[in-house]
Amino acid sequence: MSRSIVRTALFVPGSRPERFAKALAAGADAVIVDFEDAVEEVFKPQARLNLAAFLQQAPQVSVWVRVNAPDHHEHAADLAFCTQQPGVAGVLLPKVESAAQVRAVRHTGKPVWPIIETAKGLLALEQIAHAEGVERLSFGSLDLALDLNLNTGTEAAGLFLDQARMSVQLHSRGANLLAPLDGVFPAIGDLEGLQRAVRHAYDMGYGGALCIHPKQVAVIHGALAPSPDDLEWAHRVVEASSAANGAGAFQLDGQMVDAPVLLRAQRLLAQIAG
Repeated sequence: MSRSIVRTALFVPGSRPERFAKALAAGADAVIVDFEDAVEEVFKPQARLNLAAFLQQAPQVSVWVRVNAPDHHEHAADLAFCTQQPGVAGVLLPKVESAAQVRAVRHTGKPVWPIIETAKGLLALEQIAHAEGVERLSFGSLDLALDLNLNTGTEAAGLFLDQARMSVQLHSRGANLLAPLDGVFPAIGDLEGLQRAVRHAYDMGYGGALCIHPKQVAVIHGALAPSPDDLEWAHRVVEASSAANGAGAFQLDGQMVDAPVLLRAQRLLAQIAG
């Protein structure tokens, strides 16, 4: 199972094969070819054919696929497609509500990123997070707000969604998963709002976000990048730790540095190394 850092996962509709190469060139850490929400019902079988043709022409390419939901009539065909295609790196599973649904996807032999975006999914978080094959969780704030009948944009809705985000992060850590991905930011032109939203999720322990437009990629990467001051501090902590010859705790600038502080410094440096 890959343990690579993913800050951005960019969706591209499976019904728009002319956009596949552009998405791969956008600089995202992962590209997700969408067979679900971005594809009209009549074009769903064609989306699989589109990706198959693209992967045949570009065998070096690796993409993720968001399959249709477990209760959708195209779900089984999507899973069969993912099983057969070596260019499919993994499966993004929408509207997951049970560990059994994850296990069905695991039969593809690919890692799974469940999207937590329904009330039932939230209630089954512990079982989903511990299901075999899960690499990381992702959070679907838009669909969850719809499922719960939240008044989107209000303070109350924001409080509820943050509580749900907290639960996703808590169970991610409890299951030793990679840091979760936050949901898409739908206002494509509001790059400042995107930056604030991504930084907010990062402060809650998230590793990155799903995105829907190439111009969102650089903004998300910038929002997640450590500041120069943070990096300078991290370098000094790591250097001081080496000079301390394995001491369990030492002082730097009058502040105690112990194992948790050193680990935070190492994680900051790992972000730029990744």
